[in-house]
Amino acid sequence: MSGAFHKISILVPVFNEERTVEEIVRRVRAADTGALQKEIIIVNDGSTDGTPAILARLAAADLTVCTHPANRGKGASIRTAIERATGDILLIQDADLEYDPADFPRLLAPILDGRADVVYGSRFLGGPHRVLLFWHYIANTLLTLLSNMLCNLNLTDMETGYKVFKRACLADIQLNANRFGIEPELTAKLARRRYRFYETPISYSGRDYSEGKKINWTDGVAALWFIFRYRFFN
Repeated sequence: MSGAFHKISILVPVFNEERTVEEIVRRVRAADTGALQKEIIIVNDGSTDGTPAILARLAAADLTVCTHPANRGKGASIRTAIERATGDILLIQDADLEYDPADFPRLLAPILDGRADVVYGSRFLGGPHRVLLFWHYIANTLLTLLSNMLCNLNLTDMETGYKVFKRACLADIQLNANRFGIEPELTAKLARRRYRFYETPISYSGRDYSEGKKINWTDGVAALWFIFRYRFFN
């Protein structure tokens, strides 16, 4: 089935990641995507540190950099990246080194062999992960449970940063969330169209706030609203 796909677009939202962005680009470039041609779409979401200068230096034929003049959020950055992407498969990759591109082969396998339309990389299916932030784990568990109840899924990690899908899955989907609400929005809208979901274990090296973690409790509260909103309304 892999012959049906020719290119993968790796979508990388970036905001103030001068310490990690060069390394994540190196890892993405080195990652195994089999026979798929690889393109990297980075969206610099209004960074105010040294990120823009680093991205200017890294730009090449395989890497497109888009810029938001002001910070708009992860969801807005993903929308911009999708608009520029030309791949048959889209993969969302955070720029903070929490998620390892060495997991690309296991994320792509269910799509390439014809089993799945959408693949989520789960931090809770047994892969190695940094032990960190109990209350984030509880919040993730509760949000995933609520999303599963409303979307009739049995995901273990709805909020994962690793989401992969066929480009065709988004053909008639309008995305609206600007910040981290993009996670429940994608889940609800893809589930409403009854696409085939798969999960696969991934490694996870989480950050704490002293290391630059950006999501906070207000995003968790907002996610509750987004789960209901995007399940029942467009």
